[in-house]
Amino acid sequence: MSLIEWKEAYSVGVAEVDLEHRGLIDLINDLHALMGKGATYEKVVDTLGEIYAQISAHFALEEKFMRTSRYAGYSSHKENHEELLDELRDIMDRVEDDGSFEEQRLSAELERWFTVHFSTHDAKLHGFEQKHQSS
Repeated sequence: MSLIEWKEAYSVGVAEVDLEHRGLIDLINDLHALMGKGATYEKVVDTLGEIYAQISAHFALEEKFMRTSRYAGYSSHKENHEELLDELRDIMDRVEDDGSFEEQRLSAELERWFTVHFSTHDAKLHGFEQKHQSS
């Protein structure tokens, strides 16, 4: 079973951004499934690194869109991106420092980390994009 299911509420209305959101959900779900099948510590660390790299690139794309469209919430949204990257790095550091991981805790952190951002900052961005397109 997937950890995170795609919901239309996750859409911001920008095809490229939404495609990346779906890809990030897939990556997190893949890690969750791997852990459920007894993934090695090395595989978990590698996959977390891949998630971090793709999230960083995705945030850059979102920030470019927000700057280009003169999104008023850009500063707080960008600040949240930086906080999320710090949190993900902390998760990665903990796994690397411990030399192990607790599957349920790691899955719960990744799920919360992802869905909270979507339901707050990206939901506002979606509302802005809908108004922007109808103008």
